Amino acid sequence: MSASPIVIDLSPLPHAEGLPWPSYETDGAAGMDLRAAVPEDQPVTLAPGARDMIPTGLQIAIPEGYEVQVRPRSGLAAKNGVTCLNSPGTVDSDYRGELKVILINHGQAPFVIRRGDRIAQMVVAPVTRATFKLVDALPGTQRGSGGFGSTGV
Repeated sequence: MSASPIVIDLSPLPHAEGLPWPSYETDGAAGMDLRAAVPEDQPVTLAPGARDMIPTGLQIAIPEGYEVQVRPRSGLAAKNGVTCLNSPGTVDSDYRGELKVILINHGQAPFVIRRGDRIAQMVVAPVTRATFKLVDALPGTQRGSGGFGSTGV
């Protein structure tokens, strides 16, 4: 049984006109697809190794206590080597600007982004806030300070 959906206010910008809103593509999907709001006659071409901020034409008001994570689409990564930088990117509940996706082309061929292309996905997640408590020493663990492969391959 899933929790009731939260409501996120959505305010499309003029350059998003005619594009579908973010939506879940299947009943079991965790993320909603974000689409490129580039002009029809001005697709963006990412050369191999290049990156660009792609507009979605969307502004949202995330309820306090939640964030939106912007993540890569697995098909773009697997088939074309195109992924999101700063992934997952966090959209805080107090941000009101346009959602943009930082894409990079790790592939070997130029990749063209056209209006309406699904370029990333957004996942809504609860936020847990933390505070720090100063201590003289941390409790021990079996792992200790071993990191970066210390537990094996």
